[in-house]
Amino acid sequence: MSSVSSATSGTTTAATSSSSTTSSTTSTGSSSSSSKTASDYASSDVTSIDWDGLIDELYQAKLAAADPYETKITTNDNKIAAYQDAESLLKTLETAANALRAPTGTVDSTSDVFESRTAYLTGVGGVDTSSTLAVTADNGAATGTYALTVQQLAQAHKVASATVASSSTDLGYSGTIALGIEGGDAVNIAVTTDMSITDIAGAINDESDASGVQATVLKVSDSAYELVLSSTATGETITATDGGSVLSKLGLIDDDGSFADVLQAPEDAEFTLDGVSVSRTTNDVDDLIDGVTLHLYSTTDDGQSVSVEVGQNLSSVKTAVSTFVDAYNAYRDWAISQQQTASSGSASSTAVLFGDGTIRNINNRIADALNFNLDSTALASLGLSFDDDNKLELDEDTLDNQLLDDADVVQNLFAYSFDSSSTDLRLLARGTSAPSAFSLAVTVGTSGAITGVTVDGQKNMFTVSGSRLIGAAGTEYEGYSFVFTGDASQTIKVNQTSGIAEQIYNIADAAINDDDGTLVSLVDSLTDKNDDYQSQIDDIETRAETYKDNLTTRYATIQANISEAQSTLSYLEALLNASNSSSS
Repeated sequence: MSSVSSATSGTTTAATSSSSTTSSTTSTGSSSSSSKTASDYASSDVTSIDWDGLIDELYQAKLAAADPYETKITTNDNKIAAYQDAESLLKTLETAANALRAPTGTVDSTSDVFESRTAYLTGVGGVDTSSTLAVTADNGAATGTYALTVQQLAQAHKVASATVASSSTDLGYSGTIALGIEGGDAVNIAVTTDMSITDIAGAINDESDASGVQATVLKVSDSAYELVLSSTATGETITATDGGSVLSKLGLIDDDGSFADVLQAPEDAEFTLDGVSVSRTTNDVDDLIDGVTLHLYSTTDDGQSVSVEVGQNLSSVKTAVSTFVDAYNAYRDWAISQQQTASSGSASSTAVLFGDGTIRNINNRIADALNFNLDSTALASLGLSFDDDNKLELDEDTLDNQLLDDADVVQNLFAYSFDSSSTDLRLLARGTSAPSAFSLAVTVGTSGAITGVTVDGQKNMFTVSGSRLIGAAGTEYEGYSFVFTGDASQTIKVNQTSGIAEQIYNIADAAINDDDGTLVSLVDSLTDKNDDYQSQIDDIETRAETYKDNLTTRYATIQANISEAQSTLSYLEALLNASNSSSS
């Protein structure tokens, strides 16, 4: 009996000893919330052992190995979110800078705010300019001032039918009419006996795009309706061919085939520009001044005229500067938030990029760009100054005065400028690393084709593709593209200046472009690391699950062995008791 008890006790001690080791490991981890020790599972009564608790304690100890990776993922996720905030703010700043950076005369000029044009109208002789004329101007349109008088507006041709008593009653007319515009192709329109005047108008309008004629039904009175035909364009004359006497019965044409009731004769617009008489079929004239459209609304009286000044859209420039200031200040607020310290002097818990080298480099480069000056002109000249947090403040009055006095100063300080000693060289695209001044020696063969190009005596800086000179990859001229239209060899001096907006655009692009932006690369790297950490966590969890399954099987075997031993013990005790009884 004593030896059996000893064997059973030994088995229990082995199991609880393993628990003791595990409990010690778990107490240093964060996965397990249990505070049990080995003694909590030990018992002289083996039926009261918490087998499930023991297995879970050992299982949680295995899972605790994943805690450091979970912590790393959380840290990286916080950094990724912060970097992405920076990317978003820099994207806004990049967009704002782009409006102020595009060079005149390149493919980017359509987005150049300095190329934006507007028209300033001044009435002469008491004319109301807003009711007389409107002017729109395309980006890059030539600036200038013009005197305009309007003698006659263009008018559409309009003719009317006789009246009918109802707009919905079948007229009983049948035939095919042909409508069109003089000089154009007429369109056949079928009229049937079950059509009302409204139905006929609908049939005509179904073909308006092709015929150039549209129809309207006018309610003259409760019992009188007229069909009115109008040319869809001003200055055009309607032509009509009757069929089945439909037009005649409607009263649109008379016996000799002429229109019976002409409400409005077709007229061309007649006006003068700087004393030159001009005639157009439309009141929207877009082919007189390149890039400028005149919208004529009414005529002018004798002694009246409108002065049209096509000039730079200074309001758009001011808005672009203000938008740039707001975008920079938003980024600056974020940058300041990443420099905050706690009361202890250490980094604030929200400053997850505190001391980050990449962010510090971006901030320093932006600060350098904002301190750029050109010929003693700096931001202060435009009414821009820095507050105590290095955020920009805008004095609108100073900016307004500068724009009115000399808008070129604003453009020169912000934008990229390019100057070539030859009109044969045009810039198509630009990079970011070329020196501010260099010389291109272009060699042209006897056939007129470009045979070579050197830069300050250096070869292989550009490749030639037809008339294009393309900066070679890996050189400081990468990203540059020129068009050369000359037919003889020549050396061309190039000068370029990168203003504030140009510099900041390039800084932002270097950080956030999808190909190799520094912030994008950092986010990608952290994301890859998190994927690796998650893979390791998954492996740990898989091994822990396997370990748990093995423990469950192992302890089930131990419990079965204990149960068998207890059964044997009970049997032996019964035999001993029976033996003792028979002896007595």
